[in-house]
Amino acid sequence: MRHRRSSSSGKLFSQERTGCRLFCQDSLVDAVELGRRLRARRAALGRTVASVAADAALSVPYVANLENGRGNPTVSALDRLAEALGTRLVITLDGTEPGAPVPPPSLVEFTRGRRFRRAAGTLAQSLGEDDAVLRAKLAGALAAVAVPLGRDLGEGDWQRLLDALVLILGCPAGD
Repeated sequence: MRHRRSSSSGKLFSQERTGCRLFCQDSLVDAVELGRRLRARRAALGRTVASVAADAALSVPYVANLENGRGNPTVSALDRLAEALGTRLVITLDGTEPGAPVPPPSLVEFTRGRRFRRAAGTLAQSLGEDDAVLRAKLAGALAAVAVPLGRDLGEGDWQRLLDALVLILGCPAGD
C-alpha cells in the first residue's frame, strides 16, 4: 500500500493495488469498470478523448487505454482526469460514502442529444453556471434516479426526468 499526504489538506490518501484492480469505496473496481466509468462520464459531457486528454495534460493514447481497461493509472492521473471531466476524485479510507451510480447506456445516448444539451444550456445560462459542469450534474442526477429502478429507461422517460430536474433547479418551490 502506498500513502501520500495531500499538500493542500494534510489528509492521508491511500492507493492499494492487486494486479490490475483498484480498491474503491469498499469494493474492487477492475480496470475495465474504471474505463467504462471514465468513458460514460466523458460521453455524457459530449467530449472527445482528445479534449479530455488535453485538459488533463495526459496523452490521447494513455486516456484511450484507460477507457479500454488497460493501463495502470496513478492517483495523480485519475485526479487530473476527474477535474477534466468536471468532477473530483475522492479516495475514502472508511468506505462510508456510497459510490456514484454508473449511467445506463440509454442515458449516455440521451445526454448526447440536442434536447438534453439545449435544456442544460438554457438552465446553465439562467443559473449562471458553466454549461459542461451543469450537464455533468444533470447526468449524475438522472443516473442516481434511474439506477435503483433496475431497468433501462427510454428517451421519453429520460426527457420527463430531465424536465422535472430543470423545473426544480430553475424554479425552486417556495417553502
